[in-house]
Amino acid sequence: MQRKFLILPIAFITIICLMLFIPRQKDGEREVYQHNEGTIFGTLYHAKYLYNKDLKEEIEAELHKVDASLSMFNPQSTISRINRNETDEVDEMLREVLLLSFTIYSVTDGAFDPTVAPLVNAWGFGFKNGLLPDSAQVDSLRTLVGLSGIHLNGMKLTKDNPNSILDFSAIAKGYGVDRAALVLRSHNITNFMVEIGGEIVTEGVNDKGEPWRIGINKPDDDSTSTNTELQDVIELSGKAIATSGNYRNYYIHEGRKIAHTINPKTGYPAQQDILSSTVIAPSCAEADAFATAFMVLGSEKASQILKTQPQLETYFITNDK
Repeated sequence: MQRKFLILPIAFITIICLMLFIPRQKDGEREVYQHNEGTIFGTLYHAKYLYNKDLKEEIEAELHKVDASLSMFNPQSTISRINRNETDEVDEMLREVLLLSFTIYSVTDGAFDPTVAPLVNAWGFGFKNGLLPDSAQVDSLRTLVGLSGIHLNGMKLTKDNPNSILDFSAIAKGYGVDRAALVLRSHNITNFMVEIGGEIVTEGVNDKGEPWRIGINKPDDDSTSTNTELQDVIELSGKAIATSGNYRNYYIHEGRKIAHTINPKTGYPAQQDILSSTVIAPSCAEADAFATAFMVLGSEKASQILKTQPQLETYFITNDK
C-alpha cells in the first residue's frame, strides 16, 4: 500500500508538469483569417492571412517604407530627391528595384523603362499638364529617356543627363506587395493573400481551404473603374500576379483615345494588339514590370521574350476577334 501511495503523487505531479509545458491557446490567440485594408500609393491594399493576431501596423509600416523610397508623389521620398538632384544616395529598397529594372529593361529591349516619366507626364498622365505634346516636344523629351543612362555604383546613382528622372510606378506597387508578403513570411505565415491596386501575391490556401481564386477583368473601356465584369477566374497559390491594360487609365482627345502606356522608344502611346496583359511570376515586382512591357511590345514580341523567361506565365486578352 505504501508503494502505491508514493507512486500516485509522483504520477499526479508528472501530469501537472506536462500540462504546464503543453502550449495552450488563450483567448484571442487562436489562428483565424485576419483581414486588413487601407490606402497606400494612392490606391487600396488588402491583406488576408491565417494567424493568431493582427499585423496591420507591421504591414503598413513596411508599405510606408516603400512609399518613402519609391513614390514620385512623396516629395521627400528617396526617388523624388534623386530626381531633383538633391542626392545621389540610394536606399536598399531603391537599389533592389533599380537592379531588377536594369534586368527587365535589358530583357525587353527597353520596353520597360523607368526613365519614361517625362513622356508620361507630357501625355497627361502622372503629373498632368493639360496639353498634349507635338512631335518636336516628343523628340526633345526622348533625349531624357533610356535606363542605359542611369548608373549604380554601390549605393551611389549617377545620371548621364541630370534632367533625366526615374518613375517606378510600373513596378513599385508590385514591389510593395512583395514587401508586405515578406512581413507575413517573417511570422512563418503560410496561408495569405496580399493585394495592392490589383497586384497580388498568394501563398497556401484561403479560408475555405482552397487555392486563392483571382479574377481577371474584361478589358472594357471604363475610366471610372465601375465595370468589374470578369473575363476569367484562375486559381493561384505560391505565386504573384499583375495586370496592365489601357482600359482604365485613358482619356479621349478630339475623338482619339490616349492611353497611359507610353512606348519609350517612340515617345507615343503604345498601340498594340494586347488589351490586357496579365503576368504570373515568382515575385510581384517582376510580374508588374513585365505586364507593362508586354503592353508596349504586343503579343508577337512578347511571345518571343517568354521563350527566354520560363519563370513567367501570361494571360493576354487581345483585340483579335
